[in-house]
Amino acid sequence: MQSSVKAIIEDLSDVIFGKQKQIKLALTCLFSEGHLLIEDLPGMGKTTLSHGLAAVLGLSYQRIQFTSDLLPADILGTNVFNSNDHSFTFHKGPIFSQVVLADEINRTGPKTQSALLEAMEEQQVTVDGKKYSLPDPFFVIATQNPLYQSGTYPLPESQLDRFLMRISLGFPQKEAEKRLILNMQKRDYSQLPKRIDKQQLKQIQAQISEVTLSTPVVDYIIELVNYTRSSNAFASSLSPRASIALAKAAKSWAYIDGRDYVIPEDIQAVFTSVCQHRLGLHNESGEAQVNDILNAVPVPV
Repeated sequence: MQSSVKAIIEDLSDVIFGKQKQIKLALTCLFSEGHLLIEDLPGMGKTTLSHGLAAVLGLSYQRIQFTSDLLPADILGTNVFNSNDHSFTFHKGPIFSQVVLADEINRTGPKTQSALLEAMEEQQVTVDGKKYSLPDPFFVIATQNPLYQSGTYPLPESQLDRFLMRISLGFPQKEAEKRLILNMQKRDYSQLPKRIDKQQLKQIQAQISEVTLSTPVVDYIIELVNYTRSSNAFASSLSPRASIALAKAAKSWAYIDGRDYVIPEDIQAVFTSVCQHRLGLHNESGEAQVNDILNAVPVPV
């Protein structure tokens, strides 16, 4: 499986130039059975990464463009009346897919945003009192524009907390942007090789659950989250859900690196992506504050 994971990273690096770390973080999130939030300016490759991930993993894919007039039923589906037998038939919405791209999620109102909460937390939706199971695996990738742009609605803390990780792609390096310009023909995602299937993905996730998390590393996680709880520097402190998310992500990062045990460097590698949005920090200014936490807490030997 390790060779397949490396091939996935290489394949995605051929469509997202110069962003290997972000690709690795996105895979870490998926392997951890979490959901991913990508915050960046328009045109930075957020949709390309999402579609590419679905293609190389062989998962069904749906993109939902969030707008100010989008309704919950446009995402979940609706009951349609059948006049022949005087009954209602449920027509599934685009959320019934293995990979769902919620594009520009903060351009729609809170009511529509909240339609994703049950789906992300319980892998099901409820319509007119009836529950419908979502596909397995189920992975939400949401993109959002910076909050200073017009027409945006900030995600509430309760919804931000449902995202295991938040990443930002950022501007490409000069050489990567040059490659992008020279290869600007329309991307055909169907040409990306399917590296693994659903069963192999579940096998990877099962192997990751067996990655060793030693007591000193667990203590390191506890010290990091407790630092945020005792400090007055953050709008929010890290909850036990954040501790669990940090442990899951570190296990996946270690697995992608080819190890069956977690080291403190794995915690540090995923800490910003897992914790920054939970601390109420924005991408533009929060990285230095996150580094302050890592510098203040002693690393176990």
